[in-house]
Amino acid sequence: MLQALFWGGLAGLALIIGAVFALLFSIPRKLTGYIMAFGTGILIGAAAFELLGKVNDDKGYVYVILGFIIGATVFTISEYYISKKGGHHRKRSKENKQNNSGKAIFIGTIIDAIPESMIIGVGILKEHTVSWVIVLAIFISNFPEALSSTVGLKKEGYSKKKIITMWSIVMLLSSLSSFSGYVIFKELSEQYVAFISGIAAGGIITMVSSTMLPEAYEEGGPIVGFVSALGLLCSYVLSFIVH
Repeated sequence: MLQALFWGGLAGLALIIGAVFALLFSIPRKLTGYIMAFGTGILIGAAAFELLGKVNDDKGYVYVILGFIIGATVFTISEYYISKKGGHHRKRSKENKQNNSGKAIFIGTIIDAIPESMIIGVGILKEHTVSWVIVLAIFISNFPEALSSTVGLKKEGYSKKKIITMWSIVMLLSSLSSFSGYVIFKELSEQYVAFISGIAAGGIITMVSSTMLPEAYEEGGPIVGFVSALGLLCSYVLSFIVH
């Protein structure tokens, strides 16, 4: 139970680190794109190898498929709503001229962070130990997200203190979400854990496709496809090493 709290917080810590880097240093946009592309590959691998994975009976696959469709649908609806409010710029380092975009960036990041972190707790339930692949995937993807978004928030006039406070809140929510994922789903049967895993996987794939990959390509160019492939390969190798 406590390890879910710890690992969720650790994954969320990357948001603070990314924000600090953006505030202290001028990070080349191409480098941000490469990091985001690599994180995208690892996230896709985590969804495929850790969350979808194998189940113990045929009924489990039905639960996974149903959960995947629901997760993808829910994230798409949430993304549509946030995009209408200006939150589709939350992974962009460019200045956003829309009103209240800073607030939308913050809310959109929370929408990304909470389900991502909950799967850490679900992963502990599923494997009875922390999944290094999932934690690493979320950590690496959080870093460029905070890096890129912080640049945008700076351009909108947000103070350093306010930016760090915002990301600290998201990190705390990440830790609590991981803890909640473990506590809420602890008593569920294996089939329902498979269902929740499917929801998380569907949400992740939809999220990286609509937000992270476009940003990575915009920042880094065509080579990000190769970098993403390397991230997926890394996730594949790690999935064997840790099991």
